[in-house]
Amino acid sequence: MFGYRVPAPDEAMLISGGRRGLGGAPFRVVTGHGKFVLPVFRKVRFLTLSMCEAEVTETCVTKQGIALHVRAVIAFKVGNDPESIINAGQRFLSDQEQMSVLTGRIFAGHLRAIIGSMTVEEIVTERQKLAAEVLDTSKMEMAKIGLIVDSLQIQSIDDGDTGYIDAMSAPHKAAIQRQAQIAQAQANQAAAEAQQDAARKQAEYARQTAVVQAEYSAQVDRAQAEASQAGPLAQAHAQQEVLAAQTELALRQAKLRQQQLVAEIVKPAEAEAERVRVLAIADAERMKIQAEAAASHDRVALDRMLIDQLPQIVKEAAGGLAGANVNVLNGADGLGEIAAGLVAQGLTILDSVRNNLNGQNTPQPSDNPQQSNGRLEIQGPRTEGDTDGAN
Repeated sequence: MFGYRVPAPDEAMLISGGRRGLGGAPFRVVTGHGKFVLPVFRKVRFLTLSMCEAEVTETCVTKQGIALHVRAVIAFKVGNDPESIINAGQRFLSDQEQMSVLTGRIFAGHLRAIIGSMTVEEIVTERQKLAAEVLDTSKMEMAKIGLIVDSLQIQSIDDGDTGYIDAMSAPHKAAIQRQAQIAQAQANQAAAEAQQDAARKQAEYARQTAVVQAEYSAQVDRAQAEASQAGPLAQAHAQQEVLAAQTELALRQAKLRQQQLVAEIVKPAEAEAERVRVLAIADAERMKIQAEAAASHDRVALDRMLIDQLPQIVKEAAGGLAGANVNVLNGADGLGEIAAGLVAQGLTILDSVRNNLNGQNTPQPSDNPQQSNGRLEIQGPRTEGDTDGAN
């Protein structure tokens, strides 16, 4: 709308002409809203309220007489209150660039004054203290011209060619270098230990790998050896079984041979022994008869004659037995039966002789032992499986 003016958010609108402003100021201050301004009768000007910057580069002499080149940056602006706007408008409205120039000069003076009361060590190590003191000393003066300082930063401090700051920092540099060297040495040591540990782990892994490979190789060799020995072992087992069969066969043959020897040698020997025993029995019987004959007074001569003939009879019977082919059955029982038959036949012969002497009848031929061609045939008891006669 014609005649209506509105300031920007970071500006203050100053309206001159007409009635006077606050505190007798030659203009009225409008911020944050618009206002009708009559053209020709009123004049409008704008004052910036935005942040401004001033840089200070100054050579200052310290309390020790050492010249320092100091560079600082100041951030400032016009105050938001009407009084600060009026003060700043009256001084800088026609040339607002002068605010930075004037602010730099004000701070340069206060910076020289404060540095002159401090040592190099204090200035270098306590920069924040230096900035705070400069702000405190310049605050009232800046308020008079309607400006406020937001911050002051000391960017650099240089002593030129004097080397004081370098000399002052030499012990710290040496300590830092020493710490750096120690840290480097520790890092090198840690790296070496890590390398040694890695080498040990690699060696241990290589050892374990070699052990596992050796075990695998041993297993393969053992399996191959077992496979190569399987054939010979099977052959050896077969040969062992053959030897066992041959040994069993030999034992059976030996047992059969033993039975043959018993049949060929032992049995005939037992028959001979039985024959000797029969002779001994006959001899004993003869002695008995002699004893009985001696006891009998009326038959002494007859009995003596019979006794004298009895050995000849038994001898003849035994002779026939020795030349005979006798099959002995039932072992010792068969031999006993044969001997008993011989004795019975001898007694029968003796009774026959007695009967003949007494005038009695001679027994039948079937009751007497038969003698033919010098061979005495003896008929013993038979069992199942025997032949019809003894050969």
